[in-house]
Amino acid sequence: MVKRRLLLALVIALAISGLFTFWLSHMFARSARHDAGKLRYVAPIHPMNAGDLIGAEDVHLVSWSGSVALAGAYTKPEDVTGKMLLYPIAVGEPILDRHISTAGAGLSAHIPAGMRALSLRSDEVVGVAGYLLPGTRVDVLVTLRPTTVSQDPLTSTVLQDAQVLTAGQKMQPDPEGKATRVDVVTLLVSPQDAERVVLASSQGTLHFVLRNGLDRAVAPDSSVRLSSLAPDLKPAVQTRAPSEAAHAKPVRAPLPPSPPRYSVQMIRGDKQSVETF
Repeated sequence: MVKRRLLLALVIALAISGLFTFWLSHMFARSARHDAGKLRYVAPIHPMNAGDLIGAEDVHLVSWSGSVALAGAYTKPEDVTGKMLLYPIAVGEPILDRHISTAGAGLSAHIPAGMRALSLRSDEVVGVAGYLLPGTRVDVLVTLRPTTVSQDPLTSTVLQDAQVLTAGQKMQPDPEGKATRVDVVTLLVSPQDAERVVLASSQGTLHFVLRNGLDRAVAPDSSVRLSSLAPDLKPAVQTRAPSEAAHAKPVRAPLPPSPPRYSVQMIRGDKQSVETF
């Protein structure tokens, strides 16, 4: 009786073990088929910043759960090795075409197609006390001083929402956000905006206005004249331009009035005469 019970227990244990083994093998096979159907793309192992060169040790393949292929992603690490990042990228984020540059290293790699890099002089005041850092966005104002005294000086906005590419020779901002005094600031502009800013810089004084990086609105341009700041300011006397003065006829000054004359009648005996002086 005891042997029969032991034999029955052994059979039941073997059956349970077999069923459990079959269930595990089925689950592993199902998981393998599921993983085989997943897309795998190249992604960084650690956070990477703009300007970093991608090495073979910086990337690996990650599974992509989406059923649709990710446009512009890479499936082979060697396809991105040696290229430079244009934008910061997080761990596990698939690297796309727009993230990397094929134009080589240096500033030119950060210039998108159709755009230009324009360098402008700066100082502690014009450069917003040194807070023009790479990645910040600015407006550019110009103050024009006319050559004739009859016209008011004016200040106008020539460029809005421009990205700062470099501050001096730095292409990365200070991690602590510290101000840095630089002599040259490089902006990312369109060819048309580059022409406007260059013309403005040759005719007047430029100033940078720092703006919130999330504020992308373009404000209507409204020039400000000196007369609007000081309404009681008397207009200056209009003077002729040099070209007009060259062709103008000379004007003679009026002669001073003649002094008054006096007449005196002189009587000498029987003779009379009139003396005028």
